[in-house]
Amino acid sequence: MSSRTADIRRVALRHLLAAVVASRLGTVSATRRKRAFAVEMRRALEELGPTFVKLGQIASVRADVFGPETLEQLERLQDSVPSVPTRLIEEVFARAVGSPPGGVLDDFDRRPLAAASIAQVHRARLKRAYRPAWGAELPAEADVVVKVVRPGARETVRADVTAARDLLRRLPRVGPLARIDLAAVVDELEASIERELDMRAEGRSADRFAFDFREDPGVRIPRVVWPLTSRDVLVMEYLEGWPLSQLEDARAAGVDTRRLAEHGAAAFMRQVLVVGRYHADLHHANLLVTPDDRIAYLDFGMVGTLDAEERCAVGHLLAALVYRDAAAAVRWTERLGARVPPESVIPLSADLAALMARTLSAGDSDVRDFGTGLLTLLRKHRVSLGSGYALLIKALVTVEGVSRQLYPDIDMMAMAAPFVTTVLLEELLTADVLYQRAPAAVRAALRVLVEEGGP
Repeated sequence: MSSRTADIRRVALRHLLAAVVASRLGTVSATRRKRAFAVEMRRALEELGPTFVKLGQIASVRADVFGPETLEQLERLQDSVPSVPTRLIEEVFARAVGSPPGGVLDDFDRRPLAAASIAQVHRARLKRAYRPAWGAELPAEADVVVKVVRPGARETVRADVTAARDLLRRLPRVGPLARIDLAAVVDELEASIERELDMRAEGRSADRFAFDFREDPGVRIPRVVWPLTSRDVLVMEYLEGWPLSQLEDARAAGVDTRRLAEHGAAAFMRQVLVVGRYHADLHHANLLVTPDDRIAYLDFGMVGTLDAEERCAVGHLLAALVYRDAAAAVRWTERLGARVPPESVIPLSADLAALMARTLSAGDSDVRDFGTGLLTLLRKHRVSLGSGYALLIKALVTVEGVSRQLYPDIDMMAMAAPFVTTVLLEELLTADVLYQRAPAAVRAALRVLVEEGGP
């Protein structure tokens, strides 16, 4: 056993004992007991560092597996640590870029804007103009953010991934763990960590989103300064705006938050159903309302992708929700990779129909309540989701929550309808589908003509 694995076990045991004490040896109510264990699990993950925080974030989308008390704590995981001395950040920058910050940037702020376990962010200004991959030229003296991988972060997180793999391999497959492919979770963790350790990956994702929305005047994506960007450093345009916690200030300045809510919801539907690439981490720090009435997306470290077949399946699923067809929703959920036990299909469809009637009434849909209820039903009926589908549901619920902050009366199902129609029409008009369905369509048309022509 490695020393890191031993450290992990000690931390886990200490927090487990703290949970036992907080639950008064199990004598409190079930809800309080579950919350006590969930709180200590979150604290243990935060104490263990960035790899385990990321592991918790991956698990936080699995509402089909974990109960609400656990999910609430996992969603509160904070990757915030004391800042690294600025001279060490400047050394990393100099090695990566070939020049100290002062050689290519002005006013490099020695006080970090943010400090996380993998990277630290500072503000500065460009000494000269740069041409981005998409958008107008960034002029000299433009404000930028400089994101730098912390010294030693790469070695630390890779050692932690190895320790996490060893630890999860030894865990007994009981309770919720029996429904998770732990090896796949660690593989996903490793891939996610490797993406975050390469600043170029985030830069490329930002550029892809800028390309996807290059003709949309209502969306802002920060421009990347590629000559100053490397594996360890990302330099991007600094965007001014109000976070969602300051919406009253935005409204006072004349920002039309209703229009932004509708535009933002439509932009997300376009990401999912048209582009096949969506921002999967739209919490308050990653979204701004700009003074010129636009939505600005920040931090592209977590991006979901959908191929053409998956986009079509999502379109059918959303159509089933729009028309409140529970049986179709279950079928398309299976097409997206969910494993529904055969004996659960009928009771799940019945429960889903009741949930739709309660949360998706015409003109007053509540996608957040529906999403939460859906995942509860999936857990009840022991339906296993793929991590990609779980991430998409969480992203949809998050987007509706953000949209309702901007405009409380928004109806996400109504916003989805035009995109769903487009996706389904595109599928119906493909040559293969027309060839398969043309004979049935002709027979139906002839039957109508005969019936209408009769006595």
